[in-house]
Amino acid sequence: MRAHRTAAVALTAAITGSALLLTGCAATTRTSVAAATPAGGASSGSSSPSAPSSPPAPSGSATASATAAASASASAPASAPAAAPPLNGTAGSRLTISNGTTKVVMNGTVVDFGTVVRDLAWSPDGSRGAFIDGAGNLDTANADGSGRVVVARAPSGENWSHPVWRVTQRDMSIGSPGLNEILFAASKGGTLLLKQVPSAGGTPTALGIPQTDGEPGVVGKPLPQTGNAWPTAGGKVSTVLYANAGTDSVYILDDNLRTTAVKLGTGSEPAMSPDGESAVFVRSVGGHDHLFEESVQGDRIARDLTPNATTDYTEPTWSPDSRTIAVRTPAGVATLPADGSAAPTVVSSWTGLPAYRG
Repeated sequence: MRAHRTAAVALTAAITGSALLLTGCAATTRTSVAAATPAGGASSGSSSPSAPSSPPAPSGSATASATAAASASASAPASAPAAAPPLNGTAGSRLTISNGTTKVVMNGTVVDFGTVVRDLAWSPDGSRGAFIDGAGNLDTANADGSGRVVVARAPSGENWSHPVWRVTQRDMSIGSPGLNEILFAASKGGTLLLKQVPSAGGTPTALGIPQTDGEPGVVGKPLPQTGNAWPTAGGKVSTVLYANAGTDSVYILDDNLRTTAVKLGTGSEPAMSPDGESAVFVRSVGGHDHLFEESVQGDRIARDLTPNATTDYTEPTWSPDSRTIAVRTPAGVATLPADGSAAPTVVSSWTGLPAYRG
């Protein structure tokens, strides 16, 4: 399915096999029901990281998946290309891959977190990961899976997905009090909202979205209050991007000095560069999901980084130096230069959600 379609909820089989966990994928665009994919099974396109009935072997041959809302991920092919070992493409690169099982690929090996890891995202310094566990709660843990903390427990009937860290230093010269929180998408009764919670733990609250895109006291275009998902943050003041399923658009939220938001463009699954200069997002073109890059500071012109795409590129993420983008493909995880000077190259056939440790 294309990345611009309607968001939904992924039905994920818990690794314990005790029950089926209904997980809300904060997807901005895609719909699917996650099911275990046997080795050699067919790919289902982009989808949310979801737990198969049994953990995949370290060969990364196939993973359970299906298309999902905002934190979606797809099934892996039966075997890795000869030039792309299943794991070694992550060695020394700080690139990690999670696929909704207990296993996380990093540094050319597999780390067992001892609990289901969905939608893994790393703190800016790379010391801790945030993820949705098998019970649907928001957890953080060290990179080796130790020191796990349940940051917040999801209320009954509410499904959480795609957490992201938002951290800034206190800077009163610009009126910034400093932040250390985690944003995520929450779905309940068909309503999708963005929420925030202190990274040390607490009670989540709704992330404020202005009613219009106008300045205070100025009439502007209405901004959607629901259907918002896939939050991302970056830059010195940790500017937030998010996507909306209903409008099939990406928005930029600036609430450092005052809360304003504007539409960045058509697309889904945004990722803000760590330097805060650019956004990358997914947009369907000619039957495939392409990657687009757009400056959030300058010309606001969206550039297709994959103009010759013959496959789907989804769920992008930036390297800590903002020079490389990692992306999910049906064949595994690929990387490409952030300036689009080269086509994506598959670096690991282990299929899942890519993320970089800072």
